[in-house]
Amino acid sequence: MFRQDDQLNHRSYYEATALRDAAKPALQGRITTDVCVVGGGLAGLSAALELAQRGYSVALLEARRIGWGASGRNGGQIIAGYACDNDVFEQALGAEGAQTAWQMSIEAIQLIRQRIDTYQIDCDFTPGHLTVSTRPKKTDALRAGFELLSQRYHYPHLTFIEPGQIRDWIDSPRYHAAIFDSQSGHLHPLKYTLGLAAAAEGHGVQLFEHSPVTHLQGGEPATISTSQGAVQARFVVLAGNVYLGKLAPSIESRIMPVGTYIIATEPLTPAQADTLIKDRVAVCDNNFVLDYFRTTRDHRMLFGGRVSYSTLTPANLPEVMRGNMLQTFPQLHDTPVAYCWGGFVDISMNRAPDFGRLTPNIYYLQGFSGHGLAVAGLAGRLATEAIAGQAERFDLMARIRHRPFPGGKLLRTPALVLGMWYYGLRDRL
Repeated sequence: MFRQDDQLNHRSYYEATALRDAAKPALQGRITTDVCVVGGGLAGLSAALELAQRGYSVALLEARRIGWGASGRNGGQIIAGYACDNDVFEQALGAEGAQTAWQMSIEAIQLIRQRIDTYQIDCDFTPGHLTVSTRPKKTDALRAGFELLSQRYHYPHLTFIEPGQIRDWIDSPRYHAAIFDSQSGHLHPLKYTLGLAAAAEGHGVQLFEHSPVTHLQGGEPATISTSQGAVQARFVVLAGNVYLGKLAPSIESRIMPVGTYIIATEPLTPAQADTLIKDRVAVCDNNFVLDYFRTTRDHRMLFGGRVSYSTLTPANLPEVMRGNMLQTFPQLHDTPVAYCWGGFVDISMNRAPDFGRLTPNIYYLQGFSGHGLAVAGLAGRLATEAIAGQAERFDLMARIRHRPFPGGKLLRTPALVLGMWYYGLRDRL
């Protein structure tokens, strides 16, 4: 599974266009710190940065390179809300708790913008996001969501785009209507992740790469071991998601790795790129198995959405992805694909984020379900607040119940594949 994952990442547009520093050292010997963060993605870096800003000493252990996982490979879309519908929060947290959770998702977007400004992170940020429907029935669901967010959640940044107006926003025959969100947007996720790492290091965080954790021993302090060293820490934040392996077996079955894949074309002319999507905003549809796309600063079409629930990379992936893109933008039929890559996101059963504690001093952050670019930054902040003794917001999110995927270790992947086939069929009918 990870061999295929590595191979695809080597063809990543993000890796080709981001400037990495030399690798950070691997952990050698034993060190002592206030907090040990496991995972060098957005959740772990966000926690490390916030903790260091509060005066904690922090060591971060990354098994590969900073941003190697989903944080550095995703679609780059910063979207208000979560991967699940709001009724998941209303049922778990009540109306007031759901409102609080929604406002925290808006805070997550504001946090990204603040960090870009504060640390001068050059990451191609572009404001604006469209959620589009592919047919009238999906437009009904889109309109219901617009009314819910505008009226019950008092979110003032949405504009509903009627069927007769949709071609003014996106030059595609595929879409029926849309919602425009002026607060959401998109960026180059690896550049942003590396910028966050530089900010954390500037605040004194010790970053260790090529340091996979081999053993976690609870207690006060906890001991986090690698092949060449160990960290003793008062607190631990586990932010490795699907790459944690057996470090946290009690929560392992509550998330599943889902492969998601993206292509980037050769550069278009600036005029061509400008005509595809108004103001070059990000776009995703409202199907259960969705497509998402945007144009990049260097005028490429970046198109994602082919998913694998079996953890196996689909055959003929660049050709399949290009075919999906041409269904949306047939005018790109002469534009070659330059990059094709993928990686695994961690989905939970209900698509809500899964935050909690394994012990009083070991925290975990997982289950971002495809919305991690914004929500992971929020997760790091909430874990920091909890460690500092202000746990109300962390504990609110921890109240959401999460169940293991059905089927046990042997059958849960086939069960998920079958279930996603059913939802994909529903999207097409």
